[in-house]
Amino acid sequence: MEQQLKEALLDKCREMEIPVVGVANVERWEKPLFQPWIPEEFYPHSIYPEARSVIVIGLPVTLPVLETSPSIYYRELYKTMNSLLDQYTYRLSSFLTEKGYPSVFVPRDGYGSIKVLLDNPVAFFSHRHAAFLAGLGNFGVNNTILTPEYGPRIRFGTIFTTAELESDNTMEEQLCNHCMRCVRMCPSNALEEKNYPQGITDKKACASFSDELNKRYVSPCGICIKVCPIGEDRRTYRREDASMYENKDDFKEYHNTWEHVRPYGGR
Repeated sequence: MEQQLKEALLDKCREMEIPVVGVANVERWEKPLFQPWIPEEFYPHSIYPEARSVIVIGLPVTLPVLETSPSIYYRELYKTMNSLLDQYTYRLSSFLTEKGYPSVFVPRDGYGSIKVLLDNPVAFFSHRHAAFLAGLGNFGVNNTILTPEYGPRIRFGTIFTTAELESDNTMEEQLCNHCMRCVRMCPSNALEEKNYPQGITDKKACASFSDELNKRYVSPCGICIKVCPIGEDRRTYRREDASMYENKDDFKEYHNTWEHVRPYGGR
């Protein structure tokens, strides 16, 4: 029955054109894999006590749009993706509930605004850690989850379900190659040249820069994920050479494109 339900769930995800799906038993949160770990109040059962499994879905961030960041173009893509993730996770939670397994979705962004993050730069649940525990990828120096398919250019949504589903294996291979491009190019100097979690993001510096971009209607930043060389999407879009973001002379055509987009639609 457990396997049949998971297959039905995966079929539903394929029908909805969701490319990335992973599952983790809630017990995985109780076995820290590195330190510092997530406090217990952020565990799934602390938010939905009946939860037995956590389902994580991912949607890719379109690289050529992201490359224009900070811009209104990327801002609109970001908003669209958040809306889709909330809709998809809501629909999947309803799908499972109708099959007799009460389930709830977790909103993509668990905070009210960037202003809120300046005082408390934490959401009530970490989709990144859920994606890690569901086997979709692992952390890079930029404090995001890197995936084989899209590197860090992916956004996640989460569902808590009472169904006891088979967990996917966590990813053993470390994807980050420590090129430190994200560290060098971070405009708020929020990253350090250390492995996660030792090199954890200076969240307040990141939030402060995002707040400034938000005043211009061109948040979020996105630079640390666009410059990352990891991900098959770089090959798909013929962006294998990630030095293109620092090398303006040899990639002038691309830089001209990005600079054209940025002044429009914001301040």
